[in-house]
Amino acid sequence: MNDASQFTLYSGGHRGAEAEFGRLAEQYGIKEINFSFEGHKPERQNGIRVLTADELKKGDVSMDIVSTRMGRSFSKVDKIRKVIQSIFHMVNNGYQIFVVGWILPDNTVKGGTGWGVELGKLFNRPLFVYEQDRKGWFSWVDNGWHKVTPVITHKNFAGTGTRNLTEDAKTALADLFERSFT
Repeated sequence: MNDASQFTLYSGGHRGAEAEFGRLAEQYGIKEINFSFEGHKPERQNGIRVLTADELKKGDVSMDIVSTRMGRSFSKVDKIRKVIQSIFHMVNNGYQIFVVGWILPDNTVKGGTGWGVELGKLFNRPLFVYEQDRKGWFSWVDNGWHKVTPVITHKNFAGTGTRNLTEDAKTALADLFERSFT
């Protein structure tokens, strides 16, 4: 059994999946760090870490690269850029990456959440997505998604995902934490 007090969740505290990861981390006594930026108002305030302009720049990448990698373009480039930059810090600090969302036919994940998945692939991190339509966990292995039952095993892990969390996804997250810490 893992000693939850030795683990750290890196997230963003946004409404939906990130807030649920945070609530579960708090319930299990896991340290929580939520990356944010000036002008952003996350749902969770626990462990908030407002990134400076210089820190945000460390996660900067051309929006053309993001659009190409994810196969889509983004409106509101200034706001999404800060989100993309803060996601870099989550993935860079978390060894295992846990995501809630939708896997698209091109193997990317829907929305801004997908950038965390792409970074996880690029950084060769253990990567897990709870796919809300298929109601199951999938891991990125050998350039494809494979159904799995994940466990949080690394002391530094990231949790991110959609704002539109289903009840099934909430149950899947609760089960993930229970499997990992009880």
